[in-house]
Amino acid sequence: MTLSPPPAEWIGNNDLPQDFVLIHGMVMAPSFWRTYAPDVVRKAKSAAYALPGHHPWKLSEPGQLITPEAVAGAYAAAIRRDFGGRPVTLVGHSTGGFVSLLIARHYPELVKSVVLIGAFACGRFEGQERLPAKLLRIPRVGYFLFRQFFRRWISTSEQFRWGSVECVFDKGCPWQNDRAIEAMEDVRRQLQQARPEDIAACIHFMSATTLLAELPAIQVPVLNIVGADDAIVPPAHQLRVSRLLPKVQTVLLRKCGHLPMVEHQTLTDDTISAFVDGMATLQTERRREATA
Repeated sequence: MTLSPPPAEWIGNNDLPQDFVLIHGMVMAPSFWRTYAPDVVRKAKSAAYALPGHHPWKLSEPGQLITPEAVAGAYAAAIRRDFGGRPVTLVGHSTGGFVSLLIARHYPELVKSVVLIGAFACGRFEGQERLPAKLLRIPRVGYFLFRQFFRRWISTSEQFRWGSVECVFDKGCPWQNDRAIEAMEDVRRQLQQARPEDIAACIHFMSATTLLAELPAIQVPVLNIVGADDAIVPPAHQLRVSRLLPKVQTVLLRKCGHLPMVEHQTLTDDTISAFVDGMATLQTERRREATA
């Protein structure tokens, strides 16, 4: 089974020697990055890709089976299409980080480095499972309950905002300002164009896949940004991911939940910029040593 490659939503198209791909979290949208992409990403050539089944990336058949190999292959095809096969830095939030690790495992030649934000490596991580995944596992009526839950959640701006409040640690942080409200309303409109069965298929794929045993084989540099008060992905799991990756830098942000790019935008931007600049400096030094 194959998946068509996702369309690109361009965030930056500047002629710098850096390329970025951004992948959002579950039940989000590429448009989220128009507001919250790191500054270094905006100054380079950067594209945001949807998760499978999320608008505008529809599945070929409603609710079709999604495999890890098909997902990795579809993103690889998109990177070759949009970046000429040049290796990119992947920036993945939550499920987007999970997918970024999957791409780095299957197609390391297309990945320069990975930035994880509130990410995980196992769809049913230790001691916690989200309500939509639980609903889908209920025999016979699970899909019906999920569809009702999903449609109600995105039916109004108030419902959607209420459902996302647990993502942040400080409820009075910038998640409540006009900028965030506008960004999330755009995400809600994007989700309304997705088919519930496609979203369910993506959740099934995520829940059934684990990369924990494969993390030691990922040899590209990784930056792992962890909110110490993340209520969505347990920080203990995110730190376990760091322990299993051979080339990782970990940054733990205090008083921060699942959205570091919102709750501590400047600090998150600076952290990612320092990581990217450090990778560029290291590559320059290696080229000089190779030609010396």
